[in-house]
Amino acid sequence: MTNDRAGQFYVDGAWCEPAMPAPAIPVTDPATESVIGTIAAGSAADVDRAVAAAARAFPDFAVSPVAERIALLGRIAALLEERAEAFAQAIATEMGAAIGFARASHVPFAIAHVRAQMEVLTDYRFERPEAGFTLCKEAIGVCALITPWNWPLYQITAKVAPAIAAGCTVVLKPSELSPYSALLFADVMHDAGTPAGVFNLIGGTGESVGAALAAHPDVAMISITGSTRAGVLVAQAAAVSVKRVVQELGGKSPNILLPDADFAQAVPRGVMAGMRNVGQSCSAPTRMLVPAARLAEVEILAAKAAAEWRVGPPDDTTTTMGPIANAAQYARVLDMIAAGQADGARLIAGGPGRPAGFDRGFYVQPTIFSGVTRDMRIAREEIFGPVLCIMPYESEDEAVAIANDTVYGLGAHVQSTDPVRARAIARRIRSGQVHINYPAWTAHAPFGGYKQSGNGREYGVHGFEEYLETKAILA
Repeated sequence: MTNDRAGQFYVDGAWCEPAMPAPAIPVTDPATESVIGTIAAGSAADVDRAVAAAARAFPDFAVSPVAERIALLGRIAALLEERAEAFAQAIATEMGAAIGFARASHVPFAIAHVRAQMEVLTDYRFERPEAGFTLCKEAIGVCALITPWNWPLYQITAKVAPAIAAGCTVVLKPSELSPYSALLFADVMHDAGTPAGVFNLIGGTGESVGAALAAHPDVAMISITGSTRAGVLVAQAAAVSVKRVVQELGGKSPNILLPDADFAQAVPRGVMAGMRNVGQSCSAPTRMLVPAARLAEVEILAAKAAAEWRVGPPDDTTTTMGPIANAAQYARVLDMIAAGQADGARLIAGGPGRPAGFDRGFYVQPTIFSGVTRDMRIAREEIFGPVLCIMPYESEDEAVAIANDTVYGLGAHVQSTDPVRARAIARRIRSGQVHINYPAWTAHAPFGGYKQSGNGREYGVHGFEEYLETKAILA
């Protein structure tokens, strides 16, 4: 795949060349392991230029009429829908998502974030009279947005849409590993009539562009979705200028199947939830906690569900699982599968090596371990691949203890035919979201983590308010 803008950045309403010459960053197709293009590598000088443009645009955009911002978001959503197939093709190419999944999930869910912010903005009160004072909510300023490779468009709109809705100006640094959808998004922002300087895009690595954004004194807020390690580095750099930091980081989400759950439904759907997007979701429920007395039954159901995935080329409409998105993550997943075997977990599906019929590409087999204990690496570390751990428990208290025995706290699931019982368990789990019986996704439910899964929230009104400052006027 090629993109006419691949060697450029988008700054102050126009495409431009990098401020300084630097070796281009190669982009690899994970299905073939072939380099399919390059993108420009940004520098601190590019960040300075983009932040300056955003700072110039902020005073006027921050006080722009709400109706104008709603209309802008509407044009952005309409263009995303109009160009949906181009985005789906880009995502399938740059990070290996099966084309059917890119069309059905990656792009529509990304558009939903824009629509949700239009709904939030329609009803939001920026000034509210209180007893003895007026509460004012105001745009925080220039926002740096750092997005990951696993849900490239979805994570962009989850940050850009609320920032724009709030009246902030932004500098976006997308992942250099899946950059093409971001370049297409910049075209959407331009064609939607976004005022110059309100949206800027600088490509490059976290070590250069991300670090420069985190440390920049004129950036008021930084929002990052990525690994916990990356989030820590950003927070450390941002601390010097005391900017707001919103982090959506790693996860190791549990899925508790209570004894009264419908196992014939709950187990296959749990396998699907853990392995969708090739397991490359920070909130994927990759620890399935089941009653010890039902372990053999669960293993049969889970192995059968794993066998139903069709691993294949992303551009094949019959493929349900493409390759891992990049070489580093592929090596990580293989290492963790080996660790599971070394620690004595029982392999009941998949395993090391590519699936039969593949001699290249970052393909892995849908893999399930059973008899996993809390001390094993695969139970404690985020794998970020299609690897599921089945962990037995003896009581509800033990199930909750296992669920909470993690440094993370991003998502969780509970399965039960008793809503009251399920909610009681959900309240005891230390995570930012708990899903009961695989509910429908919504772009309004706040999303974010406890513990090392991050700080702050995204989506809906809670994500929107992260981009606002609070002022009290006493008179």
